[in-house]
Amino acid sequence: RSRGAAGAALLPSMLMFGVILASSGLLLMIERGILAQVGPPPPHPPAGPSRRDGRDSPAELELEVLRDTRNRTIRALCGQRSMPRSVWELPPGQRRTVLRHLLVSDKYRFLYCYVPKVACSNWKRILKVLDGALESVDVQGKMDHKSDLVFLGDMKPEEISYRLKHYYKFVFVRNPMERLLSAYRNKFGEIKEYQQKYGVEIVRRYRKNGGNSAGDDVTFSEFLRYLVDEDVERMNEHWMPIYNLCQPCAVRYDFIGSYERLHADANHVLEHIQSPSFVRFPERQAWYKPVTAETLHYYLCNTQRRLIKELLPKYILDFSLFAYPLPNITSEFCRQ
Repeated sequence: RSRGAAGAALLPSMLMFGVILASSGLLLMIERGILAQVGPPPPHPPAGPSRRDGRDSPAELELEVLRDTRNRTIRALCGQRSMPRSVWELPPGQRRTVLRHLLVSDKYRFLYCYVPKVACSNWKRILKVLDGALESVDVQGKMDHKSDLVFLGDMKPEEISYRLKHYYKFVFVRNPMERLLSAYRNKFGEIKEYQQKYGVEIVRRYRKNGGNSAGDDVTFSEFLRYLVDEDVERMNEHWMPIYNLCQPCAVRYDFIGSYERLHADANHVLEHIQSPSFVRFPERQAWYKPVTAETLHYYLCNTQRRLIKELLPKYILDFSLFAYPLPNITSEFCRQ
């Protein structure tokens, strides 16, 4: 509170924070306590059959609590008068963003809001297979993220409204800090285009005598400093908050899947849309190096706490609405 207007401008409204803090299962602290006492993220429960005696397994009960927390938090936040009730109530820029992230399957009557770094490439493969543009989800080759895909934003207003009202709508979410680390390692460690477009500017801006960098040596702290200074609405989609990409208040999603339960939740969606039995969610590519809890622990604990605290307000809705715990960077946890 003592940081003044500059800090306050980054935070959601007090009303919004009231909704977040009132939601059960969410442990959000303010000021000194914002990161303290928050334990390591609990593992998301694996899919598992119910017990034969008719009682739900502990994993299923935990999953039910998780989904109930998400649903009630979203209802509470989106029920506020100031929140948009449809995509047509969004400012033009926000409306363009969400409509160009909603992929359409008219054949199976669903809308999928794709979120980069949350298995969206595999979902796009599935859409292409369902549409007959791709023979199999296992076809090798570089993924084309534009061709043979139908975007809701390319349709007429009446066509958009009809599909938003009548189609099954789903999105997959991921721990915000894990998603950011995945984007950082992929884009600045492997993709030359991102190194040149973003990396060179980040190093020049945040490193003394960094003008000679090729953009392939951006540190994680430099990347986070860039995010702190960046306008959320102008962010690249790979690190824009999920809330801004998919607008869960303006678009009432029927299902929110988790990256942590990727295959089980993907199978749930495929069964719901009645996809052909030969269509399955692809296995992880052999070359893919996932972000592990240990990797995330290493990066967070080697980053200034102040920097992470400054970044959190921009992603607070992703943490709260989708029931992810805030990152634990206490001294005790980082010594482990």
